[in-house]
Amino acid sequence: ETTLSRGIEVMVCLDVSNSMLASTTDDDHGISRLQRAKHILEKLIDKMTNDKVGLIVFAGDAYTQLPITSDYISAKMFLNGITTDMVPTQGTAIGAALEMAMNSFTPTDDMGKAIIVITDGENFEDNAVDAAKRAADTGIQVDVIGLGTAKGARIPLGNGHYMINPMTGEEVVTRHDEATASQIASAGKGIYVNGASNSAINAIDSKMDELTQGEFERKSFSPQSEQFPIVAFIALILLLIDSITVTRKISWLKKYRFFTKEEGGNK
Repeated sequence: ETTLSRGIEVMVCLDVSNSMLASTTDDDHGISRLQRAKHILEKLIDKMTNDKVGLIVFAGDAYTQLPITSDYISAKMFLNGITTDMVPTQGTAIGAALEMAMNSFTPTDDMGKAIIVITDGENFEDNAVDAAKRAADTGIQVDVIGLGTAKGARIPLGNGHYMINPMTGEEVVTRHDEATASQIASAGKGIYVNGASNSAINAIDSKMDELTQGEFERKSFSPQSEQFPIVAFIALILLLIDSITVTRKISWLKKYRFFTKEEGGNK
């Protein structure tokens, strides 16, 4: 069912570099930056009612994970499936992610548009400030949520081991460059917030409320559509049972011999 709604469009650019596995605090054992980012995004999606949202992941390169949609169920499913293995090239290419996000919106002039960048970036590999300015010049607001601290944290590899810099042999400590992240938001006429703050979600939500809502057709998703993952899971179990069954000999067929081999060769 399709209805007319009024809202804005939001493209999220989420950093998935390996450093996002590090703690959000100075304590190496704190919640990871990626988990904190997912929590923030889930809460922001929960606040959306008639808006559209899309998702881009980036590290050294940027990739569209979810085109812009009003299907919040799918948005959360894609969000939960994000890992740091999704982008093979390491880095912090925020500029490339911003350029991709700018080209991901629908071509309408009467609807507010925002890009939310979530990053712990310290080594910005391209000119993200210029990209944010270009976005603002076209009427797209750029907000930045920063994760990590100035002191930094080590990057866990599991089993009590941490990432080592092969050049120095020392453990890598990843620090958040809050000054540059703030410059990106300022150039994009948005705001910068620290993701560790309890007010981060409300601050971003309030800033997006300043944008003009535009009218668009919104497809309604029925409760039945929410049950699709459950149905798919049941179907998978049945397929597994079937694959096991067909590889076994059926007991009542064992007493019959359909093919025989006579002495002296096949006939």
